[in-house]
Amino acid sequence: MDEVSLLITFAGGLAGALVFGFLAHRLKLSPIVGYLLAGIVVGPFTPGFVADRTVAAQFAEIGVILLLFGTGLRFHLRELVAVWRVAVPGALIQSTVSTVVLALLLRLLGWNWISGIILGMAISVASTVVMALVLAERRDLHAQIGYIAIGWTVVEDLLTVAMLLLLPIIFAPGGAANQSVAAALGLAALKVAGLVLIVVVLGRWVIPWVLERIEKTRSRELFTLAVLVLAVGIAVGSARIFGVSIALGAFLAGLAVGRSEFAARAAGDAVPMRDAFAVLFFVSVGMLFDPRSLVRSPWVIGIVLAMVVLGKPLAALLTVRALGVPLATAIPVGAAFSQVGEFSFILGNVARGLGLIDDTGWNALVAASIVSIALNPSIYRRARRWSSAPARLTKAAAGERPAIDPRRCILVGYGPVGRIVHRLLTDRGAAITVIDLNLDTVRRLRAGGLAAVYGDVLRPGTLDEAGIATAGSLILSADIEDAAEIIRQARLLNPDLRVLARCAHLRDAPALRRAGAAVVAAGEAEVGVALAEAVTAGDRMDCVAMAKQREAIRHRLYDPPTAESESG
Repeated sequence: MDEVSLLITFAGGLAGALVFGFLAHRLKLSPIVGYLLAGIVVGPFTPGFVADRTVAAQFAEIGVILLLFGTGLRFHLRELVAVWRVAVPGALIQSTVSTVVLALLLRLLGWNWISGIILGMAISVASTVVMALVLAERRDLHAQIGYIAIGWTVVEDLLTVAMLLLLPIIFAPGGAANQSVAAALGLAALKVAGLVLIVVVLGRWVIPWVLERIEKTRSRELFTLAVLVLAVGIAVGSARIFGVSIALGAFLAGLAVGRSEFAARAAGDAVPMRDAFAVLFFVSVGMLFDPRSLVRSPWVIGIVLAMVVLGKPLAALLTVRALGVPLATAIPVGAAFSQVGEFSFILGNVARGLGLIDDTGWNALVAASIVSIALNPSIYRRARRWSSAPARLTKAAAGERPAIDPRRCILVGYGPVGRIVHRLLTDRGAAITVIDLNLDTVRRLRAGGLAAVYGDVLRPGTLDEAGIATAGSLILSADIEDAAEIIRQARLLNPDLRVLARCAHLRDAPALRRAGAAVVAAGEAEVGVALAEAVTAGDRMDCVAMAKQREAIRHRLYDPPTAESESG
């Protein structure tokens, strides 16, 4: 791999994703469709520019690691354990049904049983990357739907690991004679158990200790670097030492870091890089597709695709419903599985190398993956709408609105100004959540029973962690860089939010108001008001007149009629 090839592939892949993603958005399709089309265009099976598929796949692995790491950060072991009752039998039943039904259908086309079963096992595995993105788009990732779906895919990943171990043992020449299937599965189980134990130890003691030492340097770059080292290091180490997939290792790394108080800040630091590299995952998938296969084997592709977008979701829905989950949850969970992805390719590639599936099966798998990934956001959106229709009708009839609590405040910064605001609001019975980048401050607040989030408000996810969706107001008590952008993002998350912001200079106030701040307090203006009040303190003036005088001064300072008055 030379440097020029790497840069060209990176630039060409991102540029293609940008162009086709924008076109997909304009056509009211998911941007994922555009990313997949970009991969086909820059792939080896279409004329023109051809990106390096190996390089693209390596970039894509980084995206998978960061995405699954971020997903794991927001999950807790107790939440995953709580859904095991559904996830374990659900994954086993749905995988078995999907595999058997596809094998039967392919048998009708003349396929042998082994090839049909192998391809059936490959399509029974859903893409955790696609699922996480689609669930997050609908804000279901950290709800019951998301817990069941992600827990389910974790079980599928473990089943895939077992299959990757067994296939060479059973089907490689002389493999079964030299190795024991039971011994291989037992060793795999021990490795997975060892990995989980190590992750628990890391998450409880080692990672918090390391991140706390790095946080005390007050270096944002070092903290971001530490997050990347943890995400990539644990993911790669899990794959190399314990034999699990990189994606599963990254998810477990996220679980480990998520057990610490640094979870919100770590999530924010991983997001910008995650989004860029995750796009290249879809580009790399598109590069695998040979459009000529649509003409060569349309029936096989059609059957495999129908099984993915119809058979699998139906099997998952019925399984979840039979396990006692309400229909409103079962429908979207089933729809989330209407796609296949990264682990399907791994299993299919191993089977192809062993001669268990031919080029027809491989192309059918790739075609079904691309089409199902493109359709999955729309399928899930419609399923979510159907499942929530009764609840929406009930709410509409009752005249209910989103549960915004006007007494809930998010206070950014706990310096001298922040402490004054916090004390005054507390005296008035407000519920306050503080966001601060000083770890000692956050710990003191939590020790006193107060709500506090350690994180950088400039990073995505920190406001979500503080509960911005239901807050009545956001108070920026510190003079924050890029405060206008924070206000815009906060009001996107909660359009009913009332924002009160502080800035140092009057010249910064108009920008904050344009961004959506209802109240802006500029330091130099408020000092002027305080001094004017002190000068006139001896005057005999009633409270109403004094209030009018203050507002008149503020009006002249914040809304000057001319540039000359502003400079004065």
